[in-house]
Amino acid sequence: MSLETLATHRCFGGTQSFYRHASAATGTLMRFGVFTPPHAKAARVPVLWFLAGLTCTEENFAVKAGAQRAASELGLILITPDTSPRGDGVPDDAEGAYDFGLGAGFYLDATQQPWAAHYRMETYIAHELPALIGAEFPDADMARQAISGHSMGGHGALTLALKYPGRFKSVSAFAPIVAPSQVPWGQKAFSHYLGPDRTQWRQHDAVALIEDGARARELLVEQGTADPWLETQLKPGLLEAACAAAGVPLTMNRREGYDHGYFFVSSFIDAHLAWHRARLG
Repeated sequence: MSLETLATHRCFGGTQSFYRHASAATGTLMRFGVFTPPHAKAARVPVLWFLAGLTCTEENFAVKAGAQRAASELGLILITPDTSPRGDGVPDDAEGAYDFGLGAGFYLDATQQPWAAHYRMETYIAHELPALIGAEFPDADMARQAISGHSMGGHGALTLALKYPGRFKSVSAFAPIVAPSQVPWGQKAFSHYLGPDRTQWRQHDAVALIEDGARARELLVEQGTADPWLETQLKPGLLEAACAAAGVPLTMNRREGYDHGYFFVSSFIDAHLAWHRARLG
C-alpha cells in the first residue's frame, strides 16, 4: 500500500494533513500527521517531530496543541506519528488498561512475545518513517531535525535523542517519564515488552542512558507543579540529578499550577518551537 492521504486541512497559511501507509517495521497500517508551513517553493524546511503520550494517536497534538500558528510563522514542518501499532492481530492489554498495549508503544522495539511481532516503534520512528518523509516530502530538510514529546512521548523524545545523537539538533519534552525503569508506567510496559532483564530496560530510560554515558547537547523540559503524576510517574528530579552529575545542560521549567494535559502543552508550545527553530539554523 502506497502513502494514502486521509485528510487535508488549510491551517494558518499552511496545510495540516493526515496519512496512512503499510509499515514494514510494525507489520500494520500506520498513520501520521504532517503540518507543512507556507514557504518558498525552492526552500527546504526543517522538521520537528512531536511524540504523543499514553492513549493518544497522531491527531492529539495536531488538534489540541495549537502549534500550527507558530510553526507557520517560524517555518517548521511538524510530524506527529501514532503511538503504537493498531489493527487486527495486534495484541493489547488483556484487561484493556490505558497504560499498556494499544496507544502505549513506549517508542521501543519489543523483544518478548506476543509483542515483538508488531510493537517495533523505535525502528518505525527512528528509521522507517524518516525514510518515508524524506522520500515523499521533498520540502522536508532531513538534515535539520528536532524532536519533542509529551509524557510517554517525552520519554520517547529524550531516549531517541540520546540514542541517536547525530539525528536531532535539539530535544525538548513536556512532563516526560524521565526514568521509566523506576516508575509503575514504565515497569509495567518494560516487563511485558522487554522481559525481566533490567539491563535491557536501561537502553530505553533517559536517566539510565545518561548515567551510562549517553549525551545530548542540551535539554529543555517543561513540568507543571499541579501534575497529578508528578511524584509517582514523572519524577523530574531524577533527570536533574543525572544531568548535573554528567554535565548535560538542562533547563527545567517548573510551571506553577499547571497540570498534565494539553492545556499545559498549548501554553508553552510556542516557546518550545522558537527554541528548536533557533537551533535548527
